[in-house]
Amino acid sequence: MAWNEPGNKGNGNDPWGGNGGGRRGNDQGGPPDLDEVIRKLSKTLNGLLGGKSGGSSGGSGSGGSVSSGASIGLLGGLVVLAAVVWAALGFYTIDEAERGVVLRFGEIQEEVVLPGLRWNPPLIDQVEKVNISRVNTRSYSSDMLTTDENIVTVAISVQFVVADPMAYAVMVRDPQLGLDQAVESAVRHVVGSTTMDRVLTQGRADVAAEVRNRAQSYMEVYRTGIMITQVNVENAQPPIAVQAAFDDVIRAREDEQRAQNQALAYANRVIPEARGEAQRIIEQANAYRDQVIARAEGEASRFEQLLTEYQRAPAVTRERLYIDAIQEVLSNTSKVLVDVEGGNNMMFLPLDRMMQGVTDATGATSRLQLNSQQIRDLADQVNRELSSQSTTGDRARVQTVPARGPR
Repeated sequence: MAWNEPGNKGNGNDPWGGNGGGRRGNDQGGPPDLDEVIRKLSKTLNGLLGGKSGGSSGGSGSGGSVSSGASIGLLGGLVVLAAVVWAALGFYTIDEAERGVVLRFGEIQEEVVLPGLRWNPPLIDQVEKVNISRVNTRSYSSDMLTTDENIVTVAISVQFVVADPMAYAVMVRDPQLGLDQAVESAVRHVVGSTTMDRVLTQGRADVAAEVRNRAQSYMEVYRTGIMITQVNVENAQPPIAVQAAFDDVIRAREDEQRAQNQALAYANRVIPEARGEAQRIIEQANAYRDQVIARAEGEASRFEQLLTEYQRAPAVTRERLYIDAIQEVLSNTSKVLVDVEGGNNMMFLPLDRMMQGVTDATGATSRLQLNSQQIRDLADQVNRELSSQSTTGDRARVQTVPARGPR
């Protein structure tokens, strides 16, 4: 008869080690009680770990040894499974931008874990992954007092990377908090030793450079492993109450700079022209000086030669000088004088009017061009006419002077 058939009182055939009274109110062959199964399993484990089970006195010796062997095999399997799981949990991956810092029982290891698939014994080693390629940004804004006792609102941004992953992971509890405090201190120190005008205008780049150097020195002292790459002064402005007045000052300064640039441009254009004009005048003066000196030397040489000739023949030289002087004087006039011997009257011929031009029948004006030879011929002809009309019969002498042109 099966153990779970009706009428079976449990005569030791229950596979769960119970009797007929072990089932609660189920005479139709239902599953055993779960509490009873847990209780039996606990007794079995207690027997394997602490010796014989105190609750079973009636089992045979062979059944006890079989049960002990099965329990040992189960325990070994659990141990192997736990070892496999433990070993599997030790595998991890380090990305290309990361580095790993190993803590073995809380003690830091000197070797930094490089990128790739790695394994460390879990529960023994703790690996801290640190990204050394990402550029981190922190922003700060606060009101500060400058050296000229003015309040200015400064907003800056700080960019940094992790240069030493080992120091970043273990040397400081919170490296970024240390960075915040260091930057705040550096900004207040630099702005506090700078005038407000320099912070608001052209001194921003210098302020940012000084803040970076000072904050980086703090990071090196703290050994945070952080390297500050860039500090930017994003905004620097006076308090809101005086913002309009400072804007006017800035615009006035810009107008001043623009006027200075225009003046410099004008000076750069005018000064070379003035220098060129001055150089031209100097060259003209030098040329005039050389010309006057050369003319004076030539006149002196000519006078010396004339003096020599005068000493040889004074009368001839005086006559020649007189004729040359008269010729030079009369050559500058367009009038023609005819001298008739034997009388004091002089005939005036308006040759200058004749040379100015004549009007033809069409009304067009044409100039009468006479050369020296034509004037001489005309004077000779007038002289002959006068000689023929003269009662004295004397020969008339006509002296003509060529005209240079109309007045």
